[in-house]
Amino acid sequence: MGSGPPAGVCHNREVTSPERSTSRNIRAATLLVVAAAVCFGTTGTAHALGAGDASALSLGSARIVFGGALLALVALTVVLRSRSVRNSLALNSSRRNSLALNSSRRNSSMRNLSLPDPSAPDRSPRTSRLEPLASARRGSIPVHAVPALLLVVVGAVGVAAYQPNFFTGTHENGVADGTLVALGSAPVLTGLLEWGVRRRAPGVRWGLAAVVAAAGVAVLSGILSPGQAESGASGPVTTLGLLGSLGAGASYAVYALSSKLLLDRGWLPTVVMGTTFGVAALFMTPVLVTSDLSWLGRTGGLVTTAWLAVVTVALAYTLFARGLRSLPSSRVATLTLVEPLTATMLGVLLLSEQFTAAIIVGLLLLTAGILILTLDRRPPRIIK
Repeated sequence: MGSGPPAGVCHNREVTSPERSTSRNIRAATLLVVAAAVCFGTTGTAHALGAGDASALSLGSARIVFGGALLALVALTVVLRSRSVRNSLALNSSRRNSLALNSSRRNSSMRNLSLPDPSAPDRSPRTSRLEPLASARRGSIPVHAVPALLLVVVGAVGVAAYQPNFFTGTHENGVADGTLVALGSAPVLTGLLEWGVRRRAPGVRWGLAAVVAAAGVAVLSGILSPGQAESGASGPVTTLGLLGSLGAGASYAVYALSSKLLLDRGWLPTVVMGTTFGVAALFMTPVLVTSDLSWLGRTGGLVTTAWLAVVTVALAYTLFARGLRSLPSSRVATLTLVEPLTATMLGVLLLSEQFTAAIIVGLLLLTAGILILTLDRRPPRIIK
C-alpha cells in the first residue's frame, strides 16, 4: 500500500490534465476566430484600393461566387483524399480479418457455451433506443435530428441572404446606421438562436461583452458624432433599411449555427465551409451575372477578386470553422467583431482616414468587449 504514489496526487493529475488541454483548445480556437475576423476586416480596404468603382453588391456577389467555388474545390479534394485513405485502411483491415477468421471459428463454439456475465450492462436494442429520448428530455436538440442536407441548404441561404440584406440596410439608412445594426445585432441574434435551438444560454459574461463591443461598433460607425447626419446617413431611419440590417444579422446567425451543427456531427471544417459556400455560390451566381462586371476587366479588379476569394473567404472561413468547432456560436459571433476593429485600423493606416477621438474610444470599447469574453479564468466548459 505504501509503495504507490499518494491517491490525491493521482487524482489531481487526472482531473486537471483534461482541463488544461481543454483550456488550450479554447484559446487556440479563439485565436483562429480572431484571425478569421482580421481577414474579414480587409474586405473594405481591398475594395477601396483595387476596385473602387465596383458596386458593393457586385463585389459581394463575386466574393461569394469565386470564394465559394474555391472552398468547394478544397472540400472536394479533402473528401476524395479521405475516401482514398479509408479504402486503403479497409483493404488492410480485410486482410487482417481473413487471417483471424480461422481462429475466430475455433473459439466460437466456446463463446456460445459460456454463460452471460450478470455484471455486464444491458445494451439491448430496447435500451439503446431510449438514449435519444433521454437526450431530448435534457432540453437540447440532438445533433442528428436535423438532416445534413437541410443544414447545408439553410447555411447556404444564410450566406447568400447576408449580402442583399446588408446592402439594403446601408443603402436605405446610410453606411453608419446600416453597419451598426447589422454588426451589432449579429452576436445578439446568434446567442438567441443558439439558446432556442441548443437550449444553452450564452451567459452573463457573453452578454456584457456583446454590449460593450456593440457600443464600440456604435462609436466607430459615427452614429454618435454630431456631424454624422451630414457626412454619412441618408436621412431618417427607414423600416426597410432596419429590416435589411437585422436580416443581415439574422443571416449570419443562421449560417453560423448551421455550420456549428454540422461540425458537432463530426464533419471536417473544410467540408462544412466548402459545401455551405459552394451551394451559396450557386445561389449568388444570378446576382453576379446580372450586375455590372466592367471592373473585373481591369488588373485592380482581378487582384481584388483574387484577394477576396482566397483571403476573405477560403482562408478566413476555414479558420472560422476550425474555431467554431470548439466554441459556442454566440461566442464566435462576438469575437468576429474584431472585423470592424481591423477595418478601422486599415482605414487609418492605408486609406489616410482621420484618427479621431471617436475612433480611439470605439477601438478601446471593442477591445474591452473582446477581452471580457476571452479573459475568462473559470474552467472552460467542454462543448459537445
